[in-house]
Amino acid sequence: MTVSRRHFVSALGLGGAGLLSPPLLGGRGHEARLATWLSSAEGPAGLIRLDSNENPNGPGARAFEAIKAMFGEANRYPDDPERALVAAIAKEHGVAEQNVLLGCGSSEILRMCVEAYVNTAQHLVTAGPTFELPANFAKTMGRAVVTVPVDAKLRLDLGAMGDKAGGAGLVFFCNPNNPTATVHGDAAVREFVARVRRDSPATVILMDEAYHEYVEDPSYRTAIPLALADANVIVSRTFSKVFGMAGLRAGYAIAHKDTVRRLQGWRLGSGISVLALAAATASVGDREHIALEQKRNREAKAFTRAFFEKAGYDAGVSDANFLMVDIKRDMRPVREACRKEGIAVGRPFPPLTTHLRISIGTMEEMQRATEVLRRVLA
Repeated sequence: MTVSRRHFVSALGLGGAGLLSPPLLGGRGHEARLATWLSSAEGPAGLIRLDSNENPNGPGARAFEAIKAMFGEANRYPDDPERALVAAIAKEHGVAEQNVLLGCGSSEILRMCVEAYVNTAQHLVTAGPTFELPANFAKTMGRAVVTVPVDAKLRLDLGAMGDKAGGAGLVFFCNPNNPTATVHGDAAVREFVARVRRDSPATVILMDEAYHEYVEDPSYRTAIPLALADANVIVSRTFSKVFGMAGLRAGYAIAHKDTVRRLQGWRLGSGISVLALAAATASVGDREHIALEQKRNREAKAFTRAFFEKAGYDAGVSDANFLMVDIKRDMRPVREACRKEGIAVGRPFPPLTTHLRISIGTMEEMQRATEVLRRVLA
């Protein structure tokens, strides 16, 4: 079910479309600051947004029902709904509630980690390219950032990152990595964590698993068991991707109880609305919804990959809801040409300036997008 603003209002049984204005559902992270809202975005001639790795189908039915039921609590602070979500997350992952920390999207979790562990004496180690928020937070704070380029296969260069981890306050490990869609298996993750813990015992490793549910690599495992056993490992998750709640803003971390206690000091109190909390609580254990979204993503991604490969382009390995395609030319003119034809694709990710990141939309959206790409790339 693709969700427009009109459909969302209808699903909630609300009469006024003004309740959900374009800015409310139009915010799309970094990309939202690079483009203006198109008033025709709902209609068939509107912009197809394949630029922010969003789930095009939106939240599941359980989430909609939970939001509708929670409107009567909109005048209350979210204390009880927060406790309910913590309990639901703990139950889903088989951990104690004291191992769970909520955030306004996983973005707040990343910010808290940077504030807690990166300082004038301890730098941040990150990859290039990877998700930029931790590095941006650190730079805003005036902290040192060491960026390690990805390897020739667009994977995080764990050997080089380990070399730079000595004396670091925090290492950011995005797995699967955004924007390259590559993933590291369990053995590689454990070896990296063991090396950093041996060579730099005070360094904390932040494992960003935003795309966890989309991974198909059989060697992959979540790092949650490592986080429970080691106070210097943190796993962040989000409801923005497979759960389709990027605009609702809910995320969480799972970590050792002592780590959660420390990070609480940097958390924005009451930072998640009661509506988002209700939707997340209803969704975290919704395996039927997760399986449906995995299937939809897998099928639309396979269709898109086949298009690029038939056209002679390397679409790379993807364990996420997007592809990173080497189009063998500067991607910026291609991006602009696509936008003029109603298709928004990802921004440049230096130094991979010949690579185009394209999020996976619905099958219909990918069919329309590939027709545009066929003309533009020709």
